[in-house]
Amino acid sequence: MNRAPAFFEIGARTNFSFLEGASKPEEMVMQAAMLKLSGLGIADRNSVAGVVRAYAQAQEIEEKFKRRHEKNLDGKEEKILDPIRIQPGARLVFSDGTPEILAYPRNRRGWAHLCRLLSAGNLRAEKGSCLLYEADIMEWGDEMMLALVPDPSVAGKIAGEQELAACLERFRERFGEAFHMALAPAYDGRDRQVFAALSMIAARNAIPVVATNQPLYHHTARRPLSDIVISIREHVPIAEAGFLLASNAERYLKDSREMARVFRDYPEAIANTQVFFGRLSFSLDELKHNYPPENDPGETPYETLERLTRTGAAKRYPDGVPSEIQAQIDYELNLIREKQYEPYFLTVHKLIQHARYELKILCQGRGSAANSVICYCLEITEVDPTKSTLLFDRFISMDRDEPPDIDVDFEHDRREEVIQHIYGRYGREHAGLTAGVTTYRTRSAGREVSKAFGLSEDVQSAISSLVWGWSEDNLSERDAKAAGLDIADPVTLNVLRYASELLGFPRHLTQHVGGFVITRDRLDEVVPIMKTAMPDRYMIEWDKDDLDNVKILKVDVLALGMLTCLRKAFSLLELHYEVKKTLADLGNREHGDEGVPVYDMMCRADTLGVFQIESRAQMSMLPRLKPRRFYDLVIEVAIVRPGPIQGNMVHPYLTRREQSHSPDFKIEYPKDEMIPILKRTLGVPLFQEQAMQIAITAAGFSPAKADRLRRSMATFKRLGKVNEFKDDLINGMTGRGYPKEFAERCFSQIEGFGEYGFPESHAASFALLVYASSWIKAYYPDVFCAAMLNSQPMGFYAPAQLVRDAREHGVEILPVDINRSDWDCHLEEAVFDRNAVDSRHADMRGIIKTKRAVRLGFRQVKGLSEKALEGLLANRGNGYGSVRDLWLRSGLDRADIERLADADAFGSIGLSRREALWAARALDAKYAPETLPLFDQVNHIDLQVEPKARLPDMLAGEQVIEDYRYLSLSLKAHPVSFLREEFRKIGITRNVDLLRVPNGKRVTIAGLVLVRQRPGSAKGVIFMTLEDETGVANAIVWSKIFDKYRAVVMGARLVKIRGRLQSHSGVIHTVVEHIEDMTPALGILQREARRFGACERSDEVLRPGGDQRQVVDARKGATLEKRMIAAGRQTGVAETAEVMPRGRNFH
Repeated sequence: MNRAPAFFEIGARTNFSFLEGASKPEEMVMQAAMLKLSGLGIADRNSVAGVVRAYAQAQEIEEKFKRRHEKNLDGKEEKILDPIRIQPGARLVFSDGTPEILAYPRNRRGWAHLCRLLSAGNLRAEKGSCLLYEADIMEWGDEMMLALVPDPSVAGKIAGEQELAACLERFRERFGEAFHMALAPAYDGRDRQVFAALSMIAARNAIPVVATNQPLYHHTARRPLSDIVISIREHVPIAEAGFLLASNAERYLKDSREMARVFRDYPEAIANTQVFFGRLSFSLDELKHNYPPENDPGETPYETLERLTRTGAAKRYPDGVPSEIQAQIDYELNLIREKQYEPYFLTVHKLIQHARYELKILCQGRGSAANSVICYCLEITEVDPTKSTLLFDRFISMDRDEPPDIDVDFEHDRREEVIQHIYGRYGREHAGLTAGVTTYRTRSAGREVSKAFGLSEDVQSAISSLVWGWSEDNLSERDAKAAGLDIADPVTLNVLRYASELLGFPRHLTQHVGGFVITRDRLDEVVPIMKTAMPDRYMIEWDKDDLDNVKILKVDVLALGMLTCLRKAFSLLELHYEVKKTLADLGNREHGDEGVPVYDMMCRADTLGVFQIESRAQMSMLPRLKPRRFYDLVIEVAIVRPGPIQGNMVHPYLTRREQSHSPDFKIEYPKDEMIPILKRTLGVPLFQEQAMQIAITAAGFSPAKADRLRRSMATFKRLGKVNEFKDDLINGMTGRGYPKEFAERCFSQIEGFGEYGFPESHAASFALLVYASSWIKAYYPDVFCAAMLNSQPMGFYAPAQLVRDAREHGVEILPVDINRSDWDCHLEEAVFDRNAVDSRHADMRGIIKTKRAVRLGFRQVKGLSEKALEGLLANRGNGYGSVRDLWLRSGLDRADIERLADADAFGSIGLSRREALWAARALDAKYAPETLPLFDQVNHIDLQVEPKARLPDMLAGEQVIEDYRYLSLSLKAHPVSFLREEFRKIGITRNVDLLRVPNGKRVTIAGLVLVRQRPGSAKGVIFMTLEDETGVANAIVWSKIFDKYRAVVMGARLVKIRGRLQSHSGVIHTVVEHIEDMTPALGILQREARRFGACERSDEVLRPGGDQRQVVDARKGATLEKRMIAAGRQTGVAETAEVMPRGRNFH
């Protein structure tokens, strides 16, 4: 058999030609290698977003080829592919009718031109679009190889052929030998005719032709998915797509022999692919990060960095820099100089200095940078790395050519100031946000694929509503059954199959949460720049993993709500209590007597709102771990993560921690070499750094191989490559005498880190914020509550729960008022009643230093803007005397005044919600007191008082409904309090009474659903938090129960749960056996609360407690279930349920 001629595919599209390609870049590369293609060009539509992934896959193939003679320790040989040459390019699609062009840079300058061209098209269009014109390629096409892809429909049409010929002539004159014309088969029976016509036109213009199959997918099996993405893109069901779909399945990646057969009459087209590729010398490994110059005048970057580090060290260690710290500084400085990273550190240092001292923004670095003493001395990080085991090689290593990565958290509501400072300092051409790739997840994939198959909107909604949060699990037959689909129906099976195939496909690019690339030379000559959805922001086309693969540094400018909260809390402390505190004051040190009540509070899991330890899982862990010092908080932050949980490390650690108080306690280490690695965590590996150290010490990994293991953890969810190291690690450890069970647990932990795990340095940075927020909550719960409310949105819990918790700690909460409130919540003078502290927090009565009440701010009112309220605050003076007075002096629109009335904000002038609404709706045109001609000559001052009207009182339930509708909380009563008497009759236990229920007893509880959490490490278990008028209760829903009651768990606002109470170390859960949707009962608030009579402002409670007034049904003997059904049929009940909390879903 004759050997097939060399063929280089130049027209491959991937799924980064969004909703065009049906295969991942990695799949295209792997298939090309298996087909032994001579080369593969990646040319996505007006984008290079997928080329780095293809490049990285090719690099991995090459690395394995270089190590092809190595065997795994168990003797297994891995299938090795020959290296495949990959060329990055783009398919240029023009907006002026110019035929599409495949553009490939010949060299580094050509790459810069391609990036500039794509950037120009991106920046003149809206986000997600690229508007290119022929003039763009004429300007930027130098140093590229170009192949025009003509529309085959022009063949045989005189006008079309003439227009194509003229176009070819223009490009040939401009680009000469660099310009080709592509021939691409359509397999529609016209290829011979089309090829003949097009090749003749090319020959007349002395333009060589080049062959391409323009593959959209790597294998024929992807043809159905290709049809589906076209259907999604065109917003038309497959059954109606017609000629929008390909008539065959030939657009796959073909091998050289097959392409030679297709082009047997045009062998020069195949040969020219080699010529085309032969003139391409550019590789992505030529991209080098160049830093902006940040050194001070007269100094080299190293000299500036060294001076700043020495100065910072003297500040951090005022009693003298310890010798071991000095030695570490010298080591780090030398390594940074060797790697030429000095400008990077100076850039980050100056950014933080500007934010902290000029913008007065609270910020701190975290992540692997917290392993660096230099970062600590430069005030980039706040955690003294000597307080934990230093692993600087986790940050920078001589053994690997990988740039450092510094993450910096800023206050979340002021981060935009930092971002705009970066743009202002460096310019759009030198700074850009990293991209994030929004992918299809289970919910979106199920909805889109079911739409493509023509299923109704109701079915689409049913499928998506039954999928948990941001799940990336495949759609199952169970999901289909729950949505009411027939799993025997072929359409249903197709939806399940192809929704699973679509999982992980990119939908579009979005801005990363804060990764910034800053360069000295033009950034848009390194990677294309594009707009984001937000004004005055720009991003590049590559995500953080792409940047890592091409070794380009970024700075993560991240937003953290707790920093906002802490800064506002520090301000309130200084303003109202003359207490000055900073993060450094509450930093990583032993806290003495002052810390005892703080740690006591944590041990009781009284941590609602506290950073990182407010989830149900963390609250359950706290009484068991019993933190007493700062390093315990480092462990607490890290231990409730998939890494330690999946590796079965949690229970052994807790057991050893409990035993450690015994004088006979002794840890048996597998080997003495493990002691330095595991001693601080009682012999149990909990951190990423420990996993790396074990791989090196116990399994014989080189530092470079251990780093590849670490990188595989970081990309586990996307690439799943961590398992490649399993045999090496386990066999390496057992071969050195370690028990296999220990080795397997270590690998399971590493797998868990692929889901989500904390390095120790990262956990230490967060532990600092844990203690700071706990200290404020313990001593000044009024300050904590106000600061938390002023920092929303953040955290697990909604404002209603933060207010309830503050009240339980004795804090008085005052309502929104036009004459008392500011935009933010603030503190007012009050008398602290220690007896108002709930009995569950009795130990805090002698600790709390609160002397203020919290006045809710206008920010709590839905639909109001801070800007609209500026006039109200500026012109308030001694207060507003009426609704009309407010209207005339504040400049507020009537709609805003009505919204204030809806929020019941007129209490200081004696108006109820309904009275204020009546007066607001009586207001006429802007600033006009009256328009009736009869009163034109009357002094308008006499008309400033609202006419008195006898209005019916609002029902108590109505008041609460309106509070939740416009404030998301109520200070008057809890919704469940209106149902309490009926709940009591059917045996529903109040949440507060669960404290007295024996362990193992069956109970029935009910409440509003606040939080649903489904950790990836919990094997499908869901933790629910319910709230009634007495507090919260926690429920555990096992996966089988969830499957049975999925719709109720996911959608109900109010539920009744029957199950068995489980109590351990003071932590109480109800293990669910049955769950019932009680949401329709909320209609009773509107329909039957009349028995309460009027609920006036005097009825507001200033501390929590159940409303024990009984609801009496006129229909004697009616069951709650019947009342629910009756209420559910009433108008407005659905609306009532809608204003109640939906519940927040977390992973």
